[in-house]
Amino acid sequence: VQLQASGGGLVQPGGSLGLSCAVSGSILDYHAIWWFRQAPGKEREGVACISSSDGTWYLDPAEGRFVIARDAVKKTVYLQMFRLKPEDTAIYYCATDPTAYCSGSPPDNWGQGTQVTVSS
Repeated sequence: VQLQASGGGLVQPGGSLGLSCAVSGSILDYHAIWWFRQAPGKEREGVACISSSDGTWYLDPAEGRFVIARDAVKKTVYLQMFRLKPEDTAIYYCATDPTAYCSGSPPDNWGQGTQVTVSS
């Protein structure tokens, strides 16, 4: 099982950024995929999740600003982030849920992180 996150960078407050998570094999058929983030000095938190049947879940601060989607053919999960705020600055990780749903159980596979910095 491999997950490869990409797309991070520096963006100004109010700007937009898209992240991608390329997954190996048939992971998307059997596992929900999470995006987590970890800001300096803070615990890692789940930001968004998409199930194998395209159900979605969002952390409250992300609701209405972030959109998670997946492309089963490209084996990629996306996180589009809009109206970014400095408090969105963090390392973002994609990870597999042990189930096909956004269960909230500890993820069993992690990709490497990608840095998102929101600053003027």
